[in-house]
Amino acid sequence: MTPQTAIQAPYAAEPQHLPPGNGQKIGPKSASGLRRCDPLAAPKVELSGISLSYRTNDGTRLLALDNINLKVAAGEFLCIVGPSGCGKSTLLHLIAGLHFATSGKVRVDGKAAEGPGTDRILIFQELGLFPWLTVAENVEFGMKMKGISKSEREEKTQHYLRLVHLSQFKGSYTHQLSGGMRQRVALARALATEPDVLLMDEPFAALDAQTRDLLHDELERIWSETGRTIIFVTHNVREAVRLGDRVALLTFRPGRVKREYAIDLPRPRHLEDVEVAQTAREILNDLREEINKSLEEQYGHEAIR
Repeated sequence: MTPQTAIQAPYAAEPQHLPPGNGQKIGPKSASGLRRCDPLAAPKVELSGISLSYRTNDGTRLLALDNINLKVAAGEFLCIVGPSGCGKSTLLHLIAGLHFATSGKVRVDGKAAEGPGTDRILIFQELGLFPWLTVAENVEFGMKMKGISKSEREEKTQHYLRLVHLSQFKGSYTHQLSGGMRQRVALARALATEPDVLLMDEPFAALDAQTRDLLHDELERIWSETGRTIIFVTHNVREAVRLGDRVALLTFRPGRVKREYAIDLPRPRHLEDVEVAQTAREILNDLREEINKSLEEQYGHEAIR
């Protein structure tokens, strides 16, 4: 089936900031099993006019992000793709409150996000698990920092370890686990603090294909069960289509929202699905232009001939 397109998205950025054709709806006309976002509801996360520049070693200023406008609905799964160096991870850090924009506002539930908060949790690719703590103690750590009582910590730890299918490994140490299992520990630790927004920075990039496919299924199931809002950065366009309600494509530096795609495909999806591959190909065609720009800057015109 050939995907059909229409101008539609759960949240479209302000028209003056978007190129014509932004907000494509990709997929078959009728799809079941989708979680719809209310376009009239207030956004869970809103980025308004976000720009970021910084001074380089030679004293010049580099514009990394330019006038980013995005709205993310409560319970939405938004994936962000773009060429290397376009500011995808930086955008997550701004939402998490780890860095501050040069201009513009990050709002969560309509309130300015002026620093880190327990309503937003960032999962790094490196995970940041403590090797001297057991699996259960790693999951408990964030709750302990929040001052949650021991009995409540233990109850929630059991619940979230069951959710990621690691109950029998609660007494194990991280070096005794596979890469996929460590990733699930990091996910359980993030969920245990019960954030409203889960920020994921290429969490599956270092995993083998089989483990990554299994974790796609796990993450989709957990997202469906918990109703969390997820903003997921990846270089893998097919992964973005496999997981996302919507995909935002950033341009090469300075990062701008080039286009947004509402993924109108039924769930559950799989990477090998024909419609997933077709949809990913459409997005990749737009992404390739930005990749060529990055190669041209780095290697010159010869690199892309």
